[in-house]
Amino acid sequence: MDDKCIMENILLTTKGVCDLYMHGTIESSTANVHQAFQSALTDTLGMQASIYNKMASKGWYPQEQVPQQKIQQVKDKHTTSA
Repeated sequence: MDDKCIMENILLTTKGVCDLYMHGTIESSTANVHQAFQSALTDTLGMQASIYNKMASKGWYPQEQVPQQKIQQVKDKHTTSA
């Protein structure tokens, strides 16, 4: 397993943990539990951003610039169907 694959796995795992913490925050029944999940979520989102930034700096998370015309087409589609 190469470094890129390891980082992808870490990023996916971190995103999954963020999802769990978010649901824990939403569903918590007391303020203390809510705060614990919210704090863990904030920390984990920071980790996710760091992992993403590292991957992006190495070119392992390519981004594609979407032409403005395509963005406008999507906006128009959803505006007219609402």
